[in-house]
Amino acid sequence: MSVLLRRARPDDLDAIMTLERSTFVDDAWPVEAMARELANPHAYYLVAVDDDAPDDVFGYAGLLAPSGGDQGDVQTIAVDAGRRGAGLGRTLMHALIAEARRRGVESIFLEVRADNPIARGLYASLGFVEIGVRRRYYRDGVDAVHMRADVPPAVTRPAEAGEPVELAEPVELAEPVEAKHPSTGSGGLPSTGSGSHPSTGSGSLPSTGSGSLPSTGSGGVPSTGSGSHRSTGSGGVPSTGSGGLPRAEGAR
Repeated sequence: MSVLLRRARPDDLDAIMTLERSTFVDDAWPVEAMARELANPHAYYLVAVDDDAPDDVFGYAGLLAPSGGDQGDVQTIAVDAGRRGAGLGRTLMHALIAEARRRGVESIFLEVRADNPIARGLYASLGFVEIGVRRRYYRDGVDAVHMRADVPPAVTRPAEAGEPVELAEPVELAEPVEAKHPSTGSGGLPSTGSGSHPSTGSGSLPSTGSGSLPSTGSGGVPSTGSGSHRSTGSGGVPSTGSGGLPRAEGAR
């Protein structure tokens, strides 16, 4: 049995909402908002399934990256509680960041609950830095930590003879993440919120090494670490399709 990542489809809505409500409870998006996200041409959503049960969704993530822009937002990411701790959240994040790179995104933003140290640690390991706090952002009064990471461009030079090549652990995809799709999109750890993000902060994503993204931006990514969360808002990216509810909380 293998874990597959594939593009989310409209008929995944019910399964996604079941996971959405069990993960976010008080902050769950309305079904209408999630349906708009899945249909948004500027959004890129992935679901995680088993190869022998391709309709059984146990993880999802979304990225918002409008065409022609240089900024993106991790709209949401969630992993079923029984599947956490195996690196699926990290895998979903890597896939979203790789897609952002393909779209020419230079900076990615997200927001995460201040009381979720596991998700915050995951994002920090991926190159995100904390650039602000939104006080009492969530419905239960918890603050949202605003984070940003810079996306390095893909490196296209050929490897030198004898130069070691670091390979990411392959992730089997139900359909290639590189397959034809709208030129912009969304996906990722659950997140909530809206508004524009300050362009300050470094958080540059290293192009090689542990917790970093390969500079080539492929769909296959390491499967270590992760969980679920929600991130909201964007550095000047409209919060269309989600009712302004980006978030990043369910990945562990």
